[in-house]
Amino acid sequence: MSLQQSDSHSIETRRVAIFLVVAYGVAWATAAALFLTGGLTDSPELLPGLGITLATVLLPTAYMFAPALGNVAARLLTGEGRKDLQIRPHLRGSLRVYAVAWFAPVLLTLVGAGVYFAVFSASFDPELTTYTEALRQAAGGDIGIDPWTLVAIQLVAAVTIAPLINMLFAFGEEFGWRAYLLPKLLPLGTRQATLVVGLVWGAWHWPLIAMGYNYGFEYPGAPWTGFLAMCWFTLTTGVFLAWVTLRSESVWPAAIGHGAINAVAGLSVLFVAGQPNPLVGPTPLGLVGGLGWTVAAAWLLWRSEVFTGTPPMDDASSSDTADATTAEAR
Repeated sequence: MSLQQSDSHSIETRRVAIFLVVAYGVAWATAAALFLTGGLTDSPELLPGLGITLATVLLPTAYMFAPALGNVAARLLTGEGRKDLQIRPHLRGSLRVYAVAWFAPVLLTLVGAGVYFAVFSASFDPELTTYTEALRQAAGGDIGIDPWTLVAIQLVAAVTIAPLINMLFAFGEEFGWRAYLLPKLLPLGTRQATLVVGLVWGAWHWPLIAMGYNYGFEYPGAPWTGFLAMCWFTLTTGVFLAWVTLRSESVWPAAIGHGAINAVAGLSVLFVAGQPNPLVGPTPLGLVGGLGWTVAAAWLLWRSEVFTGTPPMDDASSSDTADATTAEAR
């Protein structure tokens, strides 16, 4: 059964409720444990000298995999079993979707950063002064390599290997949000379900935002404005992740896309001079830095057949139409 075909069914409220209780419960309990042990800024070191803290261990594991646990728990507790897991990759018919999921996040993020630095030109530092100084402090002296070389390495990694590495952790979220909650909410309508999932996903981050995650502490209206900004970010990027999921009927393009977003999101910070308002940019988590994502989300919601309900006229759909016409003629 395709994801779109589930639109005619009613919302399975018990399964959705169990999923949300586990997804939020495990994640927020993890956040509470982090808060009680020093938060994100003073998390205790597990391996002194290596920078591995309790937070760096629990965030990509217990916190990020809480939605996946919600998926599993809802299936086990309601007898749903392995129906419509969305874990088959469907590579043969979705290679273009995988390519878009892999490379579009880089383009959209760079567009937003470009707009930000064009508007706030005083914030752009082509000499990488702040970044270079941070490298020198970390190295305890001369870094022995051109900072631009390090930037190039990070950019190449963000386009090549980083999405795959990050995908392993992003799967924990996508197996919950896009592979389970999104299909369950499709009776609301594809657009409405996508937006609701985006808001739920954003609010799920709130304990981390309160502890300085993504936005820090020194911004107007903290942490409340950070809560709102995070929800806007997850709304816009969530449209894209829902689109690749619904087009492929698989969780893997969303996991790759999510991994690519995480890989490229912080690159613009390397070019920043001073202390910009993180609610504005230059990362896609800010309103201006995220303009590329906002435009893409608006276009997809109002033009893509995934959200409008108009079937695409590609070879597969044309073949299906021809087969149906032949059957009716018989």
